[in-house]
Amino acid sequence: MPNTIDTGKIGKLGFGYMRLPRKDGKYDHEHTIRMADAFIESGGTYFDAAYVYDGAEVALRETVIKRYPRESIQIASKLPVGSAKSAEDMEKMLATSLERLGTDYIDFYLLHGLSTKGNKKAEDLGAWDYLSGLKSKGIIRHMGFSFHGAPEELDEILTKHPEAEFTQLQINYLDWSDPEVQSARLHEIACKHNVPIIVMEPLRGGRLASEGSPIVDMLRATDPNATLASWALRYVAQLEGVFVTLSGMSSFEQVADNIATYKDLKPLSEKEHAALDEAVRILNAVPRIACTDCKYCIADCPSKINIPLLIDLYNEFLVHNTQVNMLGSYRWRCSNGGKAGDCVACRVCEEICPQKLEIVDTLCKISEMFD
Repeated sequence: MPNTIDTGKIGKLGFGYMRLPRKDGKYDHEHTIRMADAFIESGGTYFDAAYVYDGAEVALRETVIKRYPRESIQIASKLPVGSAKSAEDMEKMLATSLERLGTDYIDFYLLHGLSTKGNKKAEDLGAWDYLSGLKSKGIIRHMGFSFHGAPEELDEILTKHPEAEFTQLQINYLDWSDPEVQSARLHEIACKHNVPIIVMEPLRGGRLASEGSPIVDMLRATDPNATLASWALRYVAQLEGVFVTLSGMSSFEQVADNIATYKDLKPLSEKEHAALDEAVRILNAVPRIACTDCKYCIADCPSKINIPLLIDLYNEFLVHNTQVNMLGSYRWRCSNGGKAGDCVACRVCEEICPQKLEIVDTLCKISEMFD
């Protein structure tokens, strides 16, 4: 595997520009500058954006790239191959990203959100060869991909594409043994292929730092001085192969907290690992709506609501007792169908549901939260 990344020159903490503070519907310029300056002053260098993150690339240009020597920072962005229909589309997307960023090269360029299906499309489009060509020209410095799929799919992609210099994976202590996400297996496979790892969602979209979570009292009793975010970041930061952990920071306080964690980064003790094991047990024991994602309810829904996806989001709320960073996810889950508030209470879904769930009442609650 042609690993040319000098990971020793990259700070362990990466600043994700996906969840910037907002003001009047746009990113808060002054607040973001304050956050970025504190991050850089602490030794941080890695900034993560993407073509599809609303305003992120422009915000990165205005708050960082225009204000610091280009060689002093490292910029990551992503090519959404799922939205491309041709090689020309990929070229246009890259050109747009470079224009938005205000730079003539990108340090880390990723094929965005691959799985087996996504990689098949990437191969059909010639995306891997395209990135290799960009690297040979110096337009990108390193090529890789972010991944959302099963461990077997990750193994297949890394086997077929040894040119991938790194991969970005969802890893956190709650998903480590989760039967759906399988973070542990994903980590194991990346290490098997000797591919450096960028961690995304170490806080599960901020929900592992929720002050309303049922694990707060237990973790505070274990260490009254540790913040909830620091538990999650320390868990992933020193895993084998991890060279950057992304945090989608949205306030100066979050930046300061994360900087403090990484300034004196210590491995978790056996007692602390046991506390996180207990945290996982507590979170997994929270009652959820027993949707099995069979999708029987979708076919005859007159409003074309993706009911299982919305129930899954509502279960996240029930477990973590917070709506933080959920509105964007809700909108995405409604992008190809109706909103929860579009439910006409026909109850056809309830008649066909094998679990006999009270779907209409649940959609009403979801609508009150997000519509």
